[in-house]
Amino acid sequence: MITTELFLIAMAVIFSLPWLVWRLGRTDYWAPLVVVQIVAGILLGPGVMGRVAPEAYTFVFTPAVIQSLNGIAWWAVMLFVMIAGIELDLKKAWVHRRESGITAGLALGMPLVCGCVAALVMLSAGSGWMGLQAQTWQFVLGVGMACAVTALPILILFMEKLEILRQPLGQRILRYASLDDIAIWGVLALILMDWERVGRQVGFMLAFFVIALLFRRLMRWLQERDRWYVSLIWLAVCGFGADWAGLHYMVGAFLAGAVMDAEWFDQERMDLLRHHVLLVMMPVFFLSTGLRTEWALGGYAVFAAAALLLVASVAGKLMGVHLAGRVLRWGPGEASIVGWLLQTKALIMIIFANILLDKAVITSDTFTALLLMAVASTMLTVPMVAPKLARLRELVLRYH
Repeated sequence: MITTELFLIAMAVIFSLPWLVWRLGRTDYWAPLVVVQIVAGILLGPGVMGRVAPEAYTFVFTPAVIQSLNGIAWWAVMLFVMIAGIELDLKKAWVHRRESGITAGLALGMPLVCGCVAALVMLSAGSGWMGLQAQTWQFVLGVGMACAVTALPILILFMEKLEILRQPLGQRILRYASLDDIAIWGVLALILMDWERVGRQVGFMLAFFVIALLFRRLMRWLQERDRWYVSLIWLAVCGFGADWAGLHYMVGAFLAGAVMDAEWFDQERMDLLRHHVLLVMMPVFFLSTGLRTEWALGGYAVFAAAALLLVASVAGKLMGVHLAGRVLRWGPGEASIVGWLLQTKALIMIIFANILLDKAVITSDTFTALLLMAVASTMLTVPMVAPKLARLRELVLRYH
């Protein structure tokens, strides 16, 4: 078959398999469609399908097909990260800076420390986890931050499902996640700092700061219908600049969105854009992510590492938020709800891990363990939160 036909077969599989499992299996409560798509990407990768049905795998996923899928995946994830940057609401975080700062700091700091300890345990257990281009501190900090990540876009989807997004509790949680997002991308930039190209990276940041000021003036002057189009040009330019400087195109995508104000765009249209990117393009990213999974160290070792990382991630997040709740004197049960929602990983952690893999900070085995951890932690969120909300519904309307 020619590449076009194989590409369309791959696209049919990418969209049909997760949807059938999600719909027929009625998994929405504990595994929303986005989680099923991530799992399907793993199953269709070389670690599972490549071993169970190697002929079918190599027949469909040829190098040309994989390259075509990667192109779609790159643009999809850049759009998704830009939207996450746009939706950051730092103004409200500043108004409630004491409460937001304490909660966000502990919610990020505790799982970061626990994740760093888990990374050191992995290194002590044997080689094969750290990438060839990484120094030990980069690997430890990268894995630690992967355990601390909160996936802001998926958090929004979950809170919509739980009907708390527009309530005071939901808005508070968004503030905490927004501050953590800033820290996550800042730490990533530090990990990716290339001291041989530090001049280029500093030059990019200085140029970005100046050009961003001019860009913001332009966007205020434009009508909304033009802002949507110009934002895509801005996304491509920022992605190119960051990648050229040695940071990563997704760092550029986040910066592109972070300097834009959500007020410039109609909120319903922004929600629709996020929905359409998730529907039309992100499943390709999930598949391309699955194609990068490896089990070279053996399934038991990878699953053991994933379990260790899951414990570090969830326990660290819950400990941090419970400590914040004590300091801020929250009511009974409040910290548990906030902590479980903030440990949602899914997309942003997977994006973060993809960058670490691209830059050879981690190996494919570590990437696979992180991916399994992200899926498991995200699947726990709704089943753990929904019963608590049913018992403590008054928390939804309480404002701090």
